[in-house]
Amino acid sequence: MIQCTCIVQQGQSPDLHETELRNRLTSFTTTAFDSDPHFNWVRIPPGNGFTAGKPSTSSVVSMVANRPLSAEHREQYLRELVALWTSATSSSVDEIVAVIADPANAKETQNAAIHLQHRAEHP
Repeated sequence: MIQCTCIVQQGQSPDLHETELRNRLTSFTTTAFDSDPHFNWVRIPPGNGFTAGKPSTSSVVSMVANRPLSAEHREQYLRELVALWTSATSSSVDEIVAVIADPANAKETQNAAIHLQHRAEHP
């Protein structure tokens, strides 16, 4: 199972985007890692996320690979991940932060996601 955390701005994208993203991310992890994702979907309440001093339109998609990746494979997978996200949401590449961590970094990546989720739920 691939841990996949998606952090989005609440109300920014219709539910249709979430369904489409979940489907595409499942296809991505199945192809790239031969494993289904386990989603942690975090919605940041309006007014709680800012970029450059303005309400944020950015999203984060972070996952932990099930094996160490070469720099070449990581870059390829990150490009695919950004492309699937931007095509599903019509976001620009400047509005997506994509992370694919190696298993050795899983604990740090998961702790950061838990911290962000807690802050989103308790502003």
